[in-house]
Amino acid sequence: MSDNPNLKDHRVIGQELDLFSFHEYAPGAVFWHPKGWIIYKTLQEFLRTMLSHEGYKEISTPVMVKSSLFKRSGHWDYYNENMFNFDIEKETYSLKPMNCPEASLIYGSKTRSYQDLPIRFMDFGILNRNELSGVLGGLFRVRQFVIDDAHLYVRPDQIQKEIHDLLLLVVNFYKILGFIAEFYLSTKPDKAMGDAKLWEEAEKDLEQAMKDAKVKYGIKEKDGAFYGPKIDIHIKDSQGRDWQLATIQLDFQIPEKMKLEYIDKDGKPKRPVIVHRAILGSIERFIGILTEHFQGAFPLWLSPVQAIILPIADRHLEGAKKIKDKLAEAGIRIEIDERSETLQSKIREATLQKVPYMGIIGDKEIKIDSLSVRTRDGRDLGLMEVSKFLKLLKEEIDKKT
Repeated sequence: MSDNPNLKDHRVIGQELDLFSFHEYAPGAVFWHPKGWIIYKTLQEFLRTMLSHEGYKEISTPVMVKSSLFKRSGHWDYYNENMFNFDIEKETYSLKPMNCPEASLIYGSKTRSYQDLPIRFMDFGILNRNELSGVLGGLFRVRQFVIDDAHLYVRPDQIQKEIHDLLLLVVNFYKILGFIAEFYLSTKPDKAMGDAKLWEEAEKDLEQAMKDAKVKYGIKEKDGAFYGPKIDIHIKDSQGRDWQLATIQLDFQIPEKMKLEYIDKDGKPKRPVIVHRAILGSIERFIGILTEHFQGAFPLWLSPVQAIILPIADRHLEGAKKIKDKLAEAGIRIEIDERSETLQSKIREATLQKVPYMGIIGDKEIKIDSLSVRTRDGRDLGLMEVSKFLKLLKEEIDKKT
């Protein structure tokens, strides 16, 4: 909760706007309501579209696998206490806490040539981590979540370009939401697997990539993942709080553990390097941050309800429905307030629900196929033809402002 008494916790906003809830039957897991799920899916689809243009291919892998996979990848020795493990028919299984070992099985499912690389897999799989109940907190700390995960299998000579492109991708994404990214190089932790020389090489690669991309960066000593160093990307929200969200990790270790190969120009097998990356990090946590950052007043493209029609009287309902159908057909998320309440009451409720645009319809508006348009921050945009209102909405949605 913020120290500012005028700012609301995301759990309060989530309840007021009917976005999500939490229940004792599933501690650390989110129940997404229809409006909250719209935000979730809209973010996810935006990323899917953006990444498909960047050459990513989406994969999906099992939630439950034999624990021996994590022993093979090296995760078990460093992470098994944070995993949900259980026995089935005399074998131990785990709910996956990360996607990389399974993505690597897909990579290793056939012979890869040096010409095939880079291979970019994105994965929105459900992850489970055994967090202590005392640290669970709304969307910020959960046990079940989804990361906008990706694993890039690259040749050593491709590392610099891939990381450079990722840095630009992250910067551009956060600009859309009005955030300025800050970068940090996180180096080898005390508890790390693999050859120290490979660690040193990986740290140099990441540092050089940031220099080439001309981004300022700080150093987070001993804060890397146990399998490789990483670039952590931080943002500050509207309340001045610092959040570490995106991450770019360079991994020479798992390819060695999983015996991943590609056939090089000389016909000999070589090890690829894995670049692990997330832009949002945990989607649940990111939506919690966004909810508090915007205090529920999401930008139009993310708003669960983008516009609402407010009929002045019951006789205006039929006209309101025709306009709603027209806007809905064009892809606008729109509702009608059909309650037998005063116009002021309807405006107040729409404002409390943070609906970006209100279209008031009465006798005058019906005659000329128009709406009297207001915004949630109290601006009166005046009388507007339905076609012009649709154009206004479409342009704002496309700009992602």
